[in-house]
Amino acid sequence: MPFRYRLQKILDFKTRKKEQQLQVVIRAQQEVQKAEGMIELNNKEIASTRANMKKADFHMLDAYDKYLKSLYEKGVQLEEIKQKALEVLAEEKRKLTDMEKEVKALENHKEKMREVYKEEEKAAELKRLSEVAVQKFFARRREAEEDAEREARRNKNK
Repeated sequence: MPFRYRLQKILDFKTRKKEQQLQVVIRAQQEVQKAEGMIELNNKEIASTRANMKKADFHMLDAYDKYLKSLYEKGVQLEEIKQKALEVLAEEKRKLTDMEKEVKALENHKEKMREVYKEEEKAAELKRLSEVAVQKFFARRREAEEDAEREARRNKNK
């Protein structure tokens, strides 16, 4: 009879949950990268605005100042978004680590149960072989006794 792990359905369920959590972690990483990309774009926009400000007419300097101020405020908001995304990512990674530990524990348990099963099968096979050997021994002994009886009868008849 082949090995059947009694908690296989639970192991499969936990494995699927772990894979789903891995996808959640990947999405969280993408959100962090997206926030970093937006921050980088904002910083490039600030740099280009400063460069253009140096070449601009002095009447436009007030508009440039207001635009730069809005870009700096946007940068602060983007940093907050990035921090929130990093916190979410850290939490999702922690959940993934917990799920990986649960799956690993079940896999270790499965391997131990497989080893126990192998030992039990080996013991049962040795028991069957022992029973067969005992039966063969008694059959040979009976044949030897019958041969001895026949030989004794033959010697008696002569």
